[in-house]
Amino acid sequence: MKEDWETGIAFVLKMEGGLTDDPNDPGGLTNFGISQKAYPSVDIRNLTVEGAREIYHRDYWIPCQCDELPTPFAISVFDTAVNQGVTKAKRLLQIALDVTVDGVIGQKTISAAMKADAYRIKKYLAERLAAYARIMVENPKLLVFAVNWSFRVISLAKIVLP
Repeated sequence: MKEDWETGIAFVLKMEGGLTDDPNDPGGLTNFGISQKAYPSVDIRNLTVEGAREIYHRDYWIPCQCDELPTPFAISVFDTAVNQGVTKAKRLLQIALDVTVDGVIGQKTISAAMKADAYRIKKYLAERLAAYARIMVENPKLLVFAVNWSFRVISLAKIVLP
C-alpha cells in the first residue's frame, strides 16, 4: 500500500541519514543508505532524496513484494532488505512465519503473513537481531555498529508492533 511505502521510506531515510564515508562500513561512500559499492555507476555524492527513493522502491520494496504484505511485515521486510539484503529479508520473513524457507515470497508466504499475529512480527524482529549477531561473529570489525543496529530494530518495533 502507498501508506506503507511512505512510512517505510521515511523510516529508512531517517535511519540511514545523509552522506557518510565510514571506514568501518564495507559499503564505503554512502548517501541516504545507498552505497558506492552496491551502486558503482551512481554519483553517490550528488544523489538526491528522490533518486534514493527510486532506487529503494525499484530494488528493495518491489522485489520483496511489500505491497502484498500486511503493514507490519511490509515495513519490517523493506527495512531489513535495505540494511541486510533482499534475500535475507525474505528468508527471515519465512523463518518467522514457519513456512518453507526458499527466499521467494509467493502466495504461501503472503497468506501466512496475512494470518500472522503480533507474535510473528516480534519473531521476525528477533530473527533480524540474531542475524546481526551472526554478522558480527563472522566479521568482528562490524561490532562498532551493534548499538546502531539494535536501536534501529527497537525503533522499528515502535512503528510495527500493536
